[in-house]
Amino acid sequence: MCSALNGTEVTSSSKMQRFVYINDESCRDSYRDNRVSNTKYTLWNFLPKNLLEQFRRFMNQYFLLIACLQLWPTITPVSPATTWGPLAIIFIVSASKEAWDDYNRYLSDKKVNERRIWVVKDGIRRQIKARGIHVGNIVWLHENDEIPCDLVLIGTSDPQGICYVETAALDGETDLKTRIIPSICADLSSEQLGKIKGVVECPNPDNDIRRFDANMRLFPPIIDNEKCPLTINNTLLQSCYLRYTEWACGVAIYTGNETKSGMSRGTAEPKLTAADSMIDKLTVAIFIFQIAVVLLLGLAGNIWMDSHGRKLWYLMYPAERPWYDFLVIPLRFELLCSIMIPISIKVTLDLAKGVYAKFIDCDDQMFDPETNTPAHSANTAISEDLGQVEYILSDKTGTLTENRMIFRRCCISGVLYGDKTGDALKDARLLNAVSSNDPDVVKFLMVMALCNTVVPIKSNDGTISYKAQSQDEEALVNAASNLNMLLTSKDSSGIAEICFNGSKFYYEVLDVLEFTSDRKRMSIVIKEAKSGRFLLLTKGADEAISPRSCPGQQTKTYLEAVEMYSHFGLRTLCLGCRDLEEDEYKEWSKKFQDASCSLDNREHKIAEVCNSLEQGIHILGITAIEDRLQDGVPETIKLLRKAGINVWMLTGDKQTTAIQIGLLCNLITPESKGQLLSINGKTEDDILQSLERALTIMKTALERKDLAFVLDGWALEIILKRSLESFTKLAMMSRTAICCRMTPLQKAQLVGILKSSGSLTLAIGDGGNDVRMIQEANIGVGISGREGLQAARAADYSIGKFKFLRRLILVHGRYSYNRTAFISQYSFYKSLLICFIQILFSFSSGLSGTSIFNSISLMAYNVFYTSLPVMTIIFDKDISETTVLRYPQILLYSQAGRLLNRSTFAEWFGRSLYHAFVVFLITINAYADEKSDMEELSMVALSGCIWLQAFVVTLDTNSFTCPQITLIWGNFVAFYMINLILSAVPTLQMHTVMWHLCNQPSYWITMAEWARCWLSDT
Repeated sequence: MCSALNGTEVTSSSKMQRFVYINDESCRDSYRDNRVSNTKYTLWNFLPKNLLEQFRRFMNQYFLLIACLQLWPTITPVSPATTWGPLAIIFIVSASKEAWDDYNRYLSDKKVNERRIWVVKDGIRRQIKARGIHVGNIVWLHENDEIPCDLVLIGTSDPQGICYVETAALDGETDLKTRIIPSICADLSSEQLGKIKGVVECPNPDNDIRRFDANMRLFPPIIDNEKCPLTINNTLLQSCYLRYTEWACGVAIYTGNETKSGMSRGTAEPKLTAADSMIDKLTVAIFIFQIAVVLLLGLAGNIWMDSHGRKLWYLMYPAERPWYDFLVIPLRFELLCSIMIPISIKVTLDLAKGVYAKFIDCDDQMFDPETNTPAHSANTAISEDLGQVEYILSDKTGTLTENRMIFRRCCISGVLYGDKTGDALKDARLLNAVSSNDPDVVKFLMVMALCNTVVPIKSNDGTISYKAQSQDEEALVNAASNLNMLLTSKDSSGIAEICFNGSKFYYEVLDVLEFTSDRKRMSIVIKEAKSGRFLLLTKGADEAISPRSCPGQQTKTYLEAVEMYSHFGLRTLCLGCRDLEEDEYKEWSKKFQDASCSLDNREHKIAEVCNSLEQGIHILGITAIEDRLQDGVPETIKLLRKAGINVWMLTGDKQTTAIQIGLLCNLITPESKGQLLSINGKTEDDILQSLERALTIMKTALERKDLAFVLDGWALEIILKRSLESFTKLAMMSRTAICCRMTPLQKAQLVGILKSSGSLTLAIGDGGNDVRMIQEANIGVGISGREGLQAARAADYSIGKFKFLRRLILVHGRYSYNRTAFISQYSFYKSLLICFIQILFSFSSGLSGTSIFNSISLMAYNVFYTSLPVMTIIFDKDISETTVLRYPQILLYSQAGRLLNRSTFAEWFGRSLYHAFVVFLITINAYADEKSDMEELSMVALSGCIWLQAFVVTLDTNSFTCPQITLIWGNFVAFYMINLILSAVPTLQMHTVMWHLCNQPSYWITMAEWARCWLSDT
């Protein structure tokens, strides 16, 4: 049977499906086993693969070419070790880090693969290693077990057929999730579960942890049935944990690296910071300059050699020149000038950025004691971008607000409750209506209690708590409970028990029409046990429910209530119901079953079928839920706006609610509320006209800072199709925007529009629906909130509260940018300095391409002598943290890139050229006589460079700490100690050189003269 059906899979038109045969060992080799491997290398491919990866970088290719050219004795002016040494060090450091990381991944994989797992084979439970699980095996789990692969849940110890899983390791959400067995497995005993046969038809492996569209069918003799649809709620996914459930079992459907968790593992595209982009441009400019210098000096050198070199007998110029002779001098100059591009710049910047990230991780002032959450830098490469942010795009719920939903007010049959007290649960009129069994109030409360996916949990002392997958549902069901409409139980067959005013009522939940961001509503179909009546219960956004209201119902009162509640900044939901005829329901149920079993475009088909039933709804009332602002949000936004950052709010709430929250959090001022540019309309043309009108007003406004625009998701959809250019212009002129009724995709699209215009964006959110925009932005920040850690895990940075964003940007971002600007330009400066000295010396040596410095000095200069002092800048603070936070306008300087641009680099370029002239001319004038040899001349020039480096770093440093002083001047002392030791080695050319120089007063006078020249220049 397996082979026949397997053949169906291969030859069927739908090749995107797999067939999993339950308890069928003959099919075990159809798919891979459960061996997990996250390693990047093997012992055999590590060296070639790692080298290939490193040589993909242009700079590594460039320096390898230089190193290879140095192997040609005819052209190399110095030892090949001057390039091969630093290049080897950089490659070894990088390879060692990769090897260490990969070894740790191997150990982690081994631990996972060697775990002992219970499986059922031939009806008998036995333990095997996790790597031995195959697709189709039945896996038996116990409480607190980690789920070893992706399973379809088929049985649990709970009589309701449910179990609880902790998914924090998968999606970051800390709340337990409820999983339920498929309906066809509801009546199976634990003995039968180990013997069942059947097939699961599911998609090929993917990384969508929110979706699983599949079907299951069980075979005789245990059971024989039609296809049963499966969803993500019927699965147990790898890396999650079974909680508060004695046991559960499931069929392995995806194993090893083919699980949803395994497919989700991947390497994110590296983000290039604005500073890195500028450094790349400067590198290209230096490379072009270098080529020009090489060509000019090479041409001049060949001319000099032809005109003068032949006459100098001691040069031993050959009578017959080889064909490549004209290339020798240009290539020598290429090798001399190759140091213009600092070989150590990437390692230096990577090390500095790693330290920036540690500063963020260890910042106690960004620790949130309420959630015990420190700030964390997941991306160590982009800290300097924080100091150049131009746009912040923020989610609202859970980001600006606390995401603690409290039921405050409601409107039932046109009557407003809680409007005077601010708390409907204490409104005497509502309490009287509940006690008197008011029919409208009873229906309203019934929808609150039943229209959800909440699971009631009864404790040992009889109290009931609720497990909800959304804060809104939890608030509604708790409010209903406080008003005597108590949801007491739900079992695996869908029977829900309601206790109201001392009486018990039973309802069979037949179907759940789930909420999606596109539908903006959810519904359930229930059957009253007592009367046999069929009912559709619905809740959702007012714009999703109102158009579907029954003909003739007056909705004006409800819409006015929605508007009023929105002005208070409350979240609103519209509740309704509808009676169904049995025949109507049965006909619809067949369509719903077919759509639910479809593996092709299931979500769209289900939405169409649901929409056909959700018509003629009788609106019962409106709920209003409060979600308070987080502490410090208004002050933070005010500070960020003073810093010149444009702040946008993107939310799924309605426009009035969003505007009110904008007022409360200082996003807009009461004065600017009257100047909100609303982009809306009843038709597409109306929307486009309002966009052009807003653009005209923005262009002609004298003070744009008080202007803001507001639009909703539908308007954005039209604009993106028909008038993207005009909207982009408006976006670039707007300091503030309120975008409401946004889907996750639209949030990401807005980020993309700003990025494509060259703006540096930061997106911040707390939930799974914010992940897209967080990943799209130049910088993603996640709030470790009540919705879990999914956003935080997808982000470059995570913080506990929105208020910490000001410190992340103004302190860490600004300092990181300033430090990177100095380190990068200094790295070029010190390389250009030594290169310009070489060029100047060439004019004294017949443009022959001879090096003034020996090989040891050149190799040590970049790698040792000048690397440590510049690293002290990572501790530098030009002004105090308190001053930055008090005067946030200071950020404008780094935001505009004033410290790293073409102009500042030109200054460093000029400084290196000037210092090269000073060092060379003083060296030549002081030591270029018959008493000084080449090695002494070289060491004097090198000493001058080292003295200059120490003074440059010291005088350009704004603040000093003990580590800084130690590194700068300790490195200075180390230079002399190293060279004194080398001078004591008889076999080296520099034997006795440093000893001889240090005993000469003229040497120290020369050093003092350089210091005086530099100080007078500053």
